Amino acid sequence: MTHSQTQVQPRTRPQVGVISGQGQTWASRLFKTQETQVSAKTSPQPAKKRKSDQKESPRKRTKLRREDKGGGASQEQSSHPDLWFVDDVNVEDIEVTLGSEVAAAARKERGMAHRPALTLVKPDSFDGLTRAVGMDCEMVGTGHRGSKSALARVSIVNQFGKCVYDKFVKPKEKVTDYRTFVSGIRPHNLKNGESFQSVQQEVADILKGRILVGHALQNDMKALQMTHPKNMIRDTSYFPPFKSLAGGNNTPSLKKLAAGVLHLQIQKGEHCSIQDAQVAMRLYTLHKKEWEAFCRPGGSRGREVQLQRSGQQHSGLM
Repeated sequence: MTHSQTQVQPRTRPQVGVISGQGQTWASRLFKTQETQVSAKTSPQPAKKRKSDQKESPRKRTKLRREDKGGGASQEQSSHPDLWFVDDVNVEDIEVTLGSEVAAAARKERGMAHRPALTLVKPDSFDGLTRAVGMDCEMVGTGHRGSKSALARVSIVNQFGKCVYDKFVKPKEKVTDYRTFVSGIRPHNLKNGESFQSVQQEVADILKGRILVGHALQNDMKALQMTHPKNMIRDTSYFPPFKSLAGGNNTPSLKKLAAGVLHLQIQKGEHCSIQDAQVAMRLYTLHKKEWEAFCRPGGSRGREVQLQRSGQQHSGLM
């Protein structure tokens, strides 16, 4: 097959929730631009003719060589798509959907030479309670062969990733499986742990009137035996753009979201509830604008965390 016969197959577009403009997703706009650019790039170009009877003088050739050594501007056209609309799209979304090359072009359009180093904790930031807090819990097993889950640790961070609460909980029942390989909990952690009732009340006081951020929060709230208003919950396992990474209908793991969106590797071994809460909060703050628009009355709000007392309109104990 010759160069002129080469055919470029368009990429399959992922199913991404509509976030902007007239039924079009930002991903579809990106793919349309990318396919147009690829088609133009692969179209045969007429060869430039050089007149053999025109010879450059030695003086002119020397001048050209000096300009090349001096780093003269290249006349080659950029191979990246014309991302004229990137201002309303997160670069992280572009990278997850279209890859690092297109994301690099978007960063260049915004004057970002490289992807900035992403941190889970904002330096020199406020270390108290904020309007939104991120929470994660670790559980241990009780009962026969550890088949029941019991709360063992609660960690809460503020919107800047600063840890504002972290306590171990002494379970009411005998622990039969510490699940250390996942929970990171060991016997000595719970030996001096606080009572379930005191931790439960402290957490309820913190969450009252605040936006709660986390991943698969129904598990944490069940372990805490608490409820929280649905409209005050931001669960990273149900946000549509994140669910698209798991095929749309499936629930993505926090580990997958951390790798795909934040480019961070977490949960390689034992889990850390502080880090998991920080990751969930970072995912939220990166997409806060579109997430809050999605949650406003009249927005296409998807399925949120199902709590045992969904009708209760305040944070409280079951």
